[in-house]
Amino acid sequence: MSHPRILTVEDDPISAGEIVDSLGGCGLSVDWVADGQEGVVRAMSGDYDAITLDRMLPGIDGLTILKMIRAAGVETPVMMLSSLGGVDERVRGLRAGGDDYLTKPFSSDELIVRIEVMLRRGKQAGRVEDGWLTVGALEIHFESRRVKLDGRFLELQPTEYKILEYMMRNAGITVTRTILFEEIWGYHFNPGTNLIAVHVARLRKKIEREGEPPLIRTVRGSGYVLG
Repeated sequence: MSHPRILTVEDDPISAGEIVDSLGGCGLSVDWVADGQEGVVRAMSGDYDAITLDRMLPGIDGLTILKMIRAAGVETPVMMLSSLGGVDERVRGLRAGGDDYLTKPFSSDELIVRIEVMLRRGKQAGRVEDGWLTVGALEIHFESRRVKLDGRFLELQPTEYKILEYMMRNAGITVTRTILFEEIWGYHFNPGTNLIAVHVARLRKKIEREGEPPLIRTVRGSGYVLG
């Protein structure tokens, strides 16, 4: 069985070496290119399962590369990496077609977890039909933001809906508190806050049944998994 292939587009050799070593140590096959022009060519090939893409590159910058490959129909998941950590920059990267955005410096563990999430998206135990995503007895409709459990509509607060949608899109995958905090609130996780735990507890009360296995499980020291 072949290992997932990762393309790393990064002009700094030290950063590139850290990325290659981290992902390679997890059994992933990593190719590294150091400039934007070659990055476009490699990304356009469609030979990779995921891409890490530096924001600032010689030749062609990361945002331009991202827009080019999306315009060409390349759907390979892309992780944007940048020292530009403002919320506006993150939003620009995601709107350009990025699947995730990680601010430098970052830990190798966080990079690995996020790449694993990207690789497993689309393989979750859910199905989409007529705009409804179904995972077990749960259903959500992306456009209307309606939620059903066992065919019965639920009333969720906006933040509760966002948490549930993200976890359903990544059903069966451990979603770390760091990722969840950044996806929902748009800025870095503060380990001193219990904000996530409070909202997850409220969500559990609405979607779980007494005497039945929990739909959202806590992964000690990491985060949560749905399904």
